[in-house]
Order: sequence, then C-alpha cells, then structure tokens
Amino acid sequence: MMNRRTFVKTGLGGMLGLWALGARRVVAAPARAKACILLWMNGGPSHIDTWDPKANNPIKPLATRAPGIELAEHLPLVGEQAARLAIVRGMTSREGNHDRAQHLVHTGYSPNPTVAYPSLGSWVSEELGDPATNLPGFVAINGPSLGAGFLGVQHGPFIVPTPRQPPQNTSYARNVDMVRFLRRKSALDALESQFLVETGDAKIKGREAVYAKAVRMMYSPRLKAFDLAEEPDAVRAAYGDSDFGRGCLMARRLVESGVRFVEVVLDGWDTHQDNFGRTRKLMGALDPGMASLLKELDERKLLESTLVLCMGEFGRTPKLNENEGRDHHPAAWSAVLAGAGVRGGVVHGATDATGEKVVTDPTSVADLFATIATLLGLDPTKEFSTPRGRPITLTDNGKPIAPLLL
Repeated sequence: MMNRRTFVKTGLGGMLGLWALGARRVVAAPARAKACILLWMNGGPSHIDTWDPKANNPIKPLATRAPGIELAEHLPLVGEQAARLAIVRGMTSREGNHDRAQHLVHTGYSPNPTVAYPSLGSWVSEELGDPATNLPGFVAINGPSLGAGFLGVQHGPFIVPTPRQPPQNTSYARNVDMVRFLRRKSALDALESQFLVETGDAKIKGREAVYAKAVRMMYSPRLKAFDLAEEPDAVRAAYGDSDFGRGCLMARRLVESGVRFVEVVLDGWDTHQDNFGRTRKLMGALDPGMASLLKELDERKLLESTLVLCMGEFGRTPKLNENEGRDHHPAAWSAVLAGAGVRGGVVHGATDATGEKVVTDPTSVADLFATIATLLGLDPTKEFSTPRGRPITLTDNGKPIAPLLL
C-alpha cells in the first residue's frame, strides 16, 4: 500500500530531479549546446597519468589523431576522438580538500556557510529546463552529485544509483490502481497546502513541483530512455562492461529524449596508494565509455548540440608517496571539453616538465564555468537573488576562454 510517507519518500528520495521550470531565462549569445553531459572523475584524477602525460612517467604518452596532442597510453580510443577535444591543461585552484574542491568544481564557487550554491546541473535546469517535459532536467548516474542550493529542490538531481536497472518506484504499489493513487495524491496535496498556510515554508512549492513531475514521469513513454535493454548487444559492448560505460550509454539515451544535464560518475581516482595500477584500471572504464559516447553523439547528429565535459576536483602530485601513490594537487590539473561550440583538437595551457606547476595560460574554475555558460548560451554575469536577498552571479567573475570557442 502506498501511504503518504511512502509517496513522500518516493517523491523526494527518487525524484528530486523532477520539477517545473522557473520563469527566468536570459541568454548572452545564441546557444550552441542544448544539453550537457558531465563525466565526473570522482576523487581527483592524476593529470600526468591521463590528459597531460609526461615523458619521464611510467604511464607513457600516446600520439592521437589530433596533430601534436598526446594522451596517456591507456586512452587509445579517446585518442581517436582527440580532434573533437579541447584539453585545458592549465587548470589551477586552491582547494585541496575533497569536499571543498568537489563543491568548487560543481558550483563554480568555494564553499561558503552563508550561501548554498547551486551545482552546474541545477543552473542548467533553472535556465534551460523545459516546464512541459515529463523527464528530469538533471540526472546523476552512479553518484548523488551536488544539490540545487538556493534554487530549490525542484532543480536538484534525479539520482540513478546504478544504470544496470531503470528507476524504481515508477509504477503503482501492490493493490493500488490509478483511481486509488490519484485519491492519495489529492490527499497529499491537501496536507501540503494546509502546511503551507500554517508555516509559510517556501520549500513546499519546490516539493509540489517535484511530486507533479514525478507523477508525469510515471506515465511517460520516454521513461524507457533509462532502460538499456533496448540497445543492441554490440552497442552496449562498445561502451564497456562497467557501470561507467553503461552510464555513458544511458546519458546518450537521456539527451536524445530531452534531458538537459546528465552527470555520470566514475569513482576511485583518490589514488594515494598503487596509483599506476588503479589509474590503469580506471582508464579501462573511461576509455571505451567516453570514446563511444562522443562517437555515437556525433553519428546521431547530437554532438553539435551537446556539450561534453570530463573533469574531477583536482590533480595529483608528480612526486610519489611511500605507498606508490599520488596525493592531492590543486595547483595544476586538467579538464576536457567537446561538442557544441568547442574548438576541437586544441590544448590550452601547459604545465612544467613534471606537471607540478602551470607555466602557460593558468585557468581558474570561474573561467571554466564562464566558458561552459557561454557554450550553453547563458550570460556568465547574470545575477540571481538568494531567498535572503543576496545577489549571486552565475559565475564567480569568470571570463570565457576565447581560444576554446568556435
């Protein structure tokens, strides 16, 4: 039986990414990207073992199809797509703690106890989301991502814990039919309305939006976008036998169905021990997943309208520790962009011979966010107001990186 508690749990626990769009929309330029896929390398990948390889490293550089661009030898499939990539090797920040750095790279702002900043997916949902859609605007696969902050729960991520199965709780509970379900939904609406009158809690409106879209999603024929069983065996095999690869395939299906922002998490990059063994294994999942995603998006004419990002919270030290691992290193790291409006086959910025310091074109997270906003047709300087009336811009005074833009 589905009582009020069960319904609330379904709505909030599984449907936090579902909502109706707010009215605000201002663009700085014609949008090239209609959707964004973030491949999140959780834990902080070693830049010199992936996107910024060095000759004196056990993981060797590998030539790619883009003249003059080398990647780590364990990324041969991504290397075939290098002409589509813009690699920012001059990323730098000051946040070396996981939680703080993850907050920074997800929101564009360092944590502040007085402001709950929205994540990138929530910004995209607020600015580009479609109020008529019956799928989430922001989906997080294999991980929870960060929330919507002051934008409200209606712009938070819809979490898919594993791409191995479609979302749960999208059908009626046992012994519940449509009539009974709708009666219970009406009862919940009445309780929420009464609570709003009694408390004036603004968050209730956000919850109502979540519930409404959750119900629409239950009846949507596009719900099948989450079901990978519809894909041919050869396609699923190309993405790799990993949750990350399956997540990339699900991301492609979701973007095809109108979802605006998808984050796919590949966890395990906190390589304080056995850096080389663990990094090779992780690249074994990253390589086919990312390469197949770019290839299929291009074949389906979606890459020209989909921005693909790949990054983590920081880099790792060139010097190994006593456990053959690399430690946190925010002073120098890499981020990768591809797709809509991105100038492919380029490298921006450079580190020194060991990868310890940025020596050419240092790039802040704020500048990266301004670039992303520009590619999405958003105004990086647009100002929002928090519930307390504090003005917050979409990016923290960042400037778009012109050499990366077509």
